[in-house]
Amino acid sequence: MFPFKIKLEKIKKIERIPYKGPLYNLTTESGNLFANGILVKNSGGLGTPAHERLIPGMIHRASGGVLFIDEISTLSPHSQQELLTALQEKKYPITGQSERSSGAMTRSEPVPTDFILVAAGNLETIQHMHPALRSRIRGYGYEVYMNNTMDDTPENRDKLAIFVAQEVEKDGKIPHFTKAAVEVIIDEARRMASTSGKLTVRLRELGGLIRAAGDIAIEMNAKFVEPNHVTEAQKISKTLEQQIADKYIEAKKKYDVIVIQGTRVGRVNGLAVMGSDAAYSGIVLPIESEVTPGGKKTEFVATGKLGEIAKEAVKNVSALVLKYFGEDLREKYDVYIQFVQSTEGVEGDSASIAVATSIISSLKDIPIRQDTAMTGSLSVRGEVLAVGGISAKIEAAIDAGIKRVIIPRSNENDVVIAKDRLARIKIIPVLRIEEVVKEAMDWKGKEKILKTFLTKKRSQ
Repeated sequence: MFPFKIKLEKIKKIERIPYKGPLYNLTTESGNLFANGILVKNSGGLGTPAHERLIPGMIHRASGGVLFIDEISTLSPHSQQELLTALQEKKYPITGQSERSSGAMTRSEPVPTDFILVAAGNLETIQHMHPALRSRIRGYGYEVYMNNTMDDTPENRDKLAIFVAQEVEKDGKIPHFTKAAVEVIIDEARRMASTSGKLTVRLRELGGLIRAAGDIAIEMNAKFVEPNHVTEAQKISKTLEQQIADKYIEAKKKYDVIVIQGTRVGRVNGLAVMGSDAAYSGIVLPIESEVTPGGKKTEFVATGKLGEIAKEAVKNVSALVLKYFGEDLREKYDVYIQFVQSTEGVEGDSASIAVATSIISSLKDIPIRQDTAMTGSLSVRGEVLAVGGISAKIEAAIDAGIKRVIIPRSNENDVVIAKDRLARIKIIPVLRIEEVVKEAMDWKGKEKILKTFLTKKRSQ
């Protein structure tokens, strides 16, 4: 103890000696800096050339913890390969000056990279991932598919109310929402879920609606955000897909592509959606069919920009028509189906009942009511099956001025539309194709054909 006190006293005396010489800044080997005798950590080595600096990357800083990478498939193949090596070897060198750039490069000995990787991405982009990297994730970890809906329960509705309050606090400028306004947001979450008993978890879109409603409340000098502010916000904060769909309907009505009055043979108003599951909007899709004398074998030809699933749906419809009207088709007809001006593209099989109705109308010369639109998948046995985006499709029909819409009965509880808008259209839920054609066509003078059609159903 005694020698230690003497040593300490000597150091104190040395420190009190004034230094009148020049001052130096020294860079250590680790890249830190001594500035006038003071250690400055993480200074990056101001005196060290750029290509010689070794700065740990995220994979090194995450060692012993968690590394999160969003949109992992957007990483370049080279970076994904490096990430794979770091995961496998649990160590990777730190480099200065990228090897893809000009100039010298400094490379350290391998540094620990023992971390847990949490990665995120969209389902359709998984195919762009490095196959070996995905194999390691799947083989040594877990792949989790995140739901885009949650149950419509009091607890989850309370969570959405909390989310509204959080968005208001985060924005810092917009006023808080009344209880009634929050209920409108919850109704929007139901509509976006497009499934009975569910609420959407697409909170980014909901957040945009909340901020838009808040901005409108500010413009109107309101103390709180009221339901009418949210309603107005729904009109202006439309997705790009919805804006395109609105212009689509407007243009098609202007040039009589969408017909909403009278009757026509072989022409039906189908309903479809555009966009992805995360943000889609409904459109009215006119479909026309023509039956002509054919060659040795009946041929079904579909025109328009159709996806593979839509083309397969046309084939399934052809099987059903052959079943009901095989006697006529054996007279060698060709059946042409046109998705009128479908330049935006059509995918899925939700237009199946519309295609079948159009063909039957053309085949038997029975007019179709143009104030009616329809959507539904169709089995080869004539059953009308559920489809997605039912609320968006019905809203497209409302916006187009259509008065009646035929939907699958299994989708009846999935309809989430404001009461005032819903009052503008009649919804007709159906189970089978016979119900579709009965409701969609004008059978005046053709009652005998309808009776034959319905008798065919009872005999099955």
